[in-house]
Formats: sequence, C-alpha cells, structure tokens
Amino acid sequence: MNTPQSIGVVPIGDIPDMAPRVIVAHISACLNLEATVLKPIGTPSYALDRQRLQFDVGPILQNLESKPFKGVDKIIGVLSVDIFLPVFTHVFGEARQGGRVGLVSLFRLKKEPPGPDRLSPDVLQRAAKVALHELCHLYDLAHCENNPCLMHFSGSLEDLDQTPFNLCRYCTRFFKDALALPGRPLL
Repeated sequence: MNTPQSIGVVPIGDIPDMAPRVIVAHISACLNLEATVLKPIGTPSYALDRQRLQFDVGPILQNLESKPFKGVDKIIGVLSVDIFLPVFTHVFGEARQGGRVGLVSLFRLKKEPPGPDRLSPDVLQRAAKVALHELCHLYDLAHCENNPCLMHFSGSLEDLDQTPFNLCRYCTRFFKDALALPGRPLL
C-alpha cells in the first residue's frame, strides 16, 4: 500500500509569513494532502535576467530539484519576485508536469503595485489557487478545457479570480489515479 503524500511549501526570499501558511492550509483542505511550511531559502539571484529584470523559472526549478528536501514528496516554492518563462512575458507560477517542484510568485497577484507589505485576502486566495494548480501539474494533470476547474489555464487576474478551488470530475479522477491511494477521500 502506498504511503500518504506530503507536500513542502518553501518560502523563497522575503515573503510575508502568511502566504505559505495559507497555501499549506489550502493544500490540506482542498486536496486532502499533508503539507508543511519548510525553512526559508534565499532569493534566487542566479536566475535574474538583467535585461528583463525578472527571474527565469527554469534555473530556479532546476536548483530546487537538486536540493534534498527530506520528508516531503513534492515542493511548492513561494517567491515575491517577478518570474517568467522565455515564451511568456510573465507567469503566476510554473511546474514541470510530473515533476517534483513547482513555483508560485506573489509579484503579479496584486492589482496595486507590488510591495513587501501585508497581503490582501484576494492575493492570498490567488496564491493558493496558483499553488494548487501547479501542485496538480506535479501529479501529472494537464490544463483542462472546463472553465469551472482549478486546472483551467488562467492568463490574467480576472481569469484567476473566476477559477474555483475544486477540480472538475475528470481532473478529480486523474488526480485520484495519480495518487494511487484507494479509499482515500479527496475533494
């Protein structure tokens, strides 16, 4: 029999303490997985693209994948810096499908200019949605065509605000199969 999955949420750089705690709570409540906040690590200055003044997610994911996070199966890193993929101007988060590490950036989740101050409930809710979405990618779920599904692609804050915290019935089935934990109540 498989053992329950455990998720580590790691603060990266200077982020408000509330953000990883809210993400951990949503992972537990929405996906019924154990989650814990891990020890913070420093800002990934090695990934700064000086022309774009943004951080490239590729090197960050690669660096985190090389770290031996003990006692957890998957990692969600939470940053306050602006992140990008070379084919996009920015991303809210990123994960390699079927991988071990995903990222969430708080930088563009605010409608007002970014800053290190307290996060509004809207920003915390958006961060939790992005984290859950990226975590599902780690369990090999792809983007979903159903609008009322957590796995539907969100390219704007308006899209993200319309995204529910739950998976559609198809993605729920895929998620349960990915966990391969018979009889475990999910969602």
